Amino acid sequence: MDLTKQQLTEMYTNLVRARKLDELMVEGLKSGKMKGFFHSGQGEEAVGVGGASFLRDDDYLYPHHRGHAIAFMLARGLSPKGWVAMHYGKMLTEKPEGPSNEERGLFGIAGTIGGMFPLAVGWGLSAKKNKKGQVVVCFFGDGSSNRGTLHEGMNAAAVWKLPIVWACDNNLYAQFTPLTSAYARKDVADLAPAYDMPAVVVDGQDVLAVHEAIQAAVARARAGKGPSMVEVKTYRYRAHAEGMPDVSHADPRPKKEIEAWKKRDPVKLFRAKLLEMGTLTEAELAKIDKEADAEVEALDKMAMESPYPDPKDPSILNTWLYSA
Repeated sequence: MDLTKQQLTEMYTNLVRARKLDELMVEGLKSGKMKGFFHSGQGEEAVGVGGASFLRDDDYLYPHHRGHAIAFMLARGLSPKGWVAMHYGKMLTEKPEGPSNEERGLFGIAGTIGGMFPLAVGWGLSAKKNKKGQVVVCFFGDGSSNRGTLHEGMNAAAVWKLPIVWACDNNLYAQFTPLTSAYARKDVADLAPAYDMPAVVVDGQDVLAVHEAIQAAVARARAGKGPSMVEVKTYRYRAHAEGMPDVSHADPRPKKEIEAWKKRDPVKLFRAKLLEMGTLTEAELAKIDKEADAEVEALDKMAMESPYPDPKDPSILNTWLYSA
């Protein structure tokens, strides 16, 4: 798929922004700025950026909890202001954009494992009845592949030929359980033939490979040919959630495994690719990094200076839920 310099630059910029915002949250927890919890998505940014970039504004998108959807949000052109403020436990005086944005087909994220499948079927039915060529792209982790809702959702989507792309973000671990201990086959995509769906497995560290696979599946769905699956093989660099032990079963995740995947960092790989293609220069790439640093610094300052919600003000609830 041919992409313009502007589009390639946008994808790289969003990879960098997603990584730096993720790092802000990790450091924010350590310093006490951030409230609550965080599931770092470092190492998996190419999944959200590659998968969610350049969809139609009226397409439906279900991200997942890894990185708390920041890569998906940025790829959809949304501001991270509300996202940062929410994680700091703060309110914005302006109406913020967050992972819930109906105009861009985002209806929030949830920690209910397997809950995305029936939602995607509902959106798929809506898209089919609207007859506007809308498509649903539903991302789910490999841990969700053992939930019964996956089979119910995929079967319904196949029978009704719904315009859904099932995108498995396979980072090889479901919290503390390696996929090899919970799934009998190597590829989650092997589930697809049971529901008469085509499937493809791609390198999740290559943002262009992810983008091309998702876009091909989207084009198929938009043409009325029904659902398909894309399995994206990737890896998380940090623990399942900050503060949790980083283990496989009860043992530490193998250091050699982590280091091997870090050698295929999606941000660094795409940076090298853009230089190799002559798309961007070292100076242009450095400028993107510098601007991302400035953005993160400004967002941190904004969130720190923003007020906490007033529990006595009932009007706060709707604004808070919107930003969440």
